[in-house]
Amino acid sequence: MQFDDQAQSEFEGQYKERCERFRILVCVDGDDECYRGLEYAARMGGSRADCDIVLLHVRPIDQCLASGGLQVRLARENMLSWGLELPALRYLRDGLSMLAAKQEVGTDWVSVDLHTDVEGDPLGDHKTEYRHPSGRKIILKLKTSPDAASGILDQYELGPYNLIILGSGALGRSRLRATLAPNTAEKVALHAPCSVLVARSLVAGNGHLVCVDGSPKALEAAMEEGKIAARFSDPMLSAICVATDDNMISEAQEILDFLEETLKKELNFRLKATYVRVGSIVDEIVKVGQDYSVIVLGGSTKSTLQRMVTSSIPLDVMRKASNSVMIIR
Repeated sequence: MQFDDQAQSEFEGQYKERCERFRILVCVDGDDECYRGLEYAARMGGSRADCDIVLLHVRPIDQCLASGGLQVRLARENMLSWGLELPALRYLRDGLSMLAAKQEVGTDWVSVDLHTDVEGDPLGDHKTEYRHPSGRKIILKLKTSPDAASGILDQYELGPYNLIILGSGALGRSRLRATLAPNTAEKVALHAPCSVLVARSLVAGNGHLVCVDGSPKALEAAMEEGKIAARFSDPMLSAICVATDDNMISEAQEILDFLEETLKKELNFRLKATYVRVGSIVDEIVKVGQDYSVIVLGGSTKSTLQRMVTSSIPLDVMRKASNSVMIIR
């Protein structure tokens, strides 16, 4: 995309402003899981002035024209006012209705409609942005892309975002299948530059379980999770460290003690509970984590080939857990 100097300056200014806010991208496709994720985003953002919630639906190129037989001009006019009865727009409007009930989107909010041309698709991308005097924003985005995962990842580049929330996809897929033919949730969780929450039977109020192993990356992820958990009105964060054998139990406890001290010192945040378990790392995390709203892990740095021949703990937990999983980056 080419910008002239003024447009480039405006884009950079907008990007810098967004970097100073907490931005949540919620992907909606009409499935119940995505709306549970949206409710979670509302609890996380609440009425905080520093939070933007962006609802995104990705549609295949030219789908609306092929299915609706509509004139391009009429379609554009109706889509900009969100008056066209297409499934994609209903998904976004349903999401807005949920947020309106929690955030009272009313006369104080100002709405702005924007359209972007997309090569090969006459309808293009559409966005309606609701702005509150406090600084809060709720944005509805209908995006065109060859597939959902590509559209979501491309949308991050227009962000940025602190967190992406999307539905879970299939449960219990094999490691090989998840690696060679990942579904949308797996692709986004593995490749997004920011944290990703894969919503699965998401029940609010049970807190988060963060997994640590003593590595600097795991500690960094736990600290970042502490900042996310602190955004809730009722923050509850617990931690688990799994020892591979009995000889590692004391070391695992030391890791948890260090995490607890660091969270208290850096964020004034206290853990609700800590767990030392012995055995399979993935199985123990899944077992303890089933009582929590979300299991939280640091993102894997392994390549696709490495994930094929060795275990990737975040991917394996996401495949096996019956509840929601967050990958922190």
